[in-house]
Amino acid sequence: MAIDPRFSVLVDGYTFFESPRWHGNRLWLSDFYTHQVIRVDLQGQVEKVADVAQQPSGMGWLPDGRLLVVSMRDRKVLRQEPNGRLVVHADLSAVAGGHANDMVVDAQGRAYVGNFGFDLMGGGTPQTASLARVDPDGTVHTVATGLYFPNGAMITPDGRTLIVGETMGNRISAFDIRDDGSLGPRRDWATWGPLPPLTDTPTVLGALTAAPDGATLDAEGAVWFADAVGHRVVRMAPGGEILETISTGEQGAFACTLGGPDGHTLFICVAPDFHEHARQAAREAAIWTTRVGVPGAGRP
Repeated sequence: MAIDPRFSVLVDGYTFFESPRWHGNRLWLSDFYTHQVIRVDLQGQVEKVADVAQQPSGMGWLPDGRLLVVSMRDRKVLRQEPNGRLVVHADLSAVAGGHANDMVVDAQGRAYVGNFGFDLMGGGTPQTASLARVDPDGTVHTVATGLYFPNGAMITPDGRTLIVGETMGNRISAFDIRDDGSLGPRRDWATWGPLPPLTDTPTVLGALTAAPDGATLDAEGAVWFADAVGHRVVRMAPGGEILETISTGEQGAFACTLGGPDGHTLFICVAPDFHEHARQAAREAAIWTTRVGVPGAGRP
């Protein structure tokens, strides 16, 4: 399949990439259905970092450099020890209403973790979800509720604001981060439509103007997000003005991040769709790259 000449293919032949992170001069990725975390250099050389049997997703790092990775299906956060072994860092099963999903880790090592809220892949009825905070010692606290599929979590460079995309909510939300890691009240960072009725997944998806999935901040305070229903990545300003849109054509876009040596490379996770059975059976996921004018900032 030919792709738009503005894109380059960094790596392909995987199942479904999520949670791209630029760290240590490499792009780190979770591949859902081969159950592995990999990292890739800019020449496309791949190194496996870890196997996560229950499906990896969000990633971040503790202040001492140890990797944290979400284990989706058993609703845990795992920690990679210096010898490479994965151990349980936190168990979210008491607070997560569905698969654990995206995560951002702050400078103090506190992880903010979202979840689906319901059984998305099994055809469950949509429900709102909570957001969990995992402290560096592994203790778990619920810090926000009533979110419409929290996803694409980011922390501003000053460490004071958490920004969370709500994939099924036609909005991006923001929270003040207090000194103890607790969050202030939810506020709109941007909205572009009403909250959908939580009747069934097709109805919800049909009510979305855009569905912010994996996302990243830039140095001007804008958010790049992958629109999970729009085959595009969007650069949006606070308040909702769309500053730039890049179509991914026939491929869906499900996450993105900014990185590279100068922070101006946009890495986009693409695949034909997000349906579990189709992605498990194929090797059609790829990372596309393109250059943008404003570098990345904040976390992840």
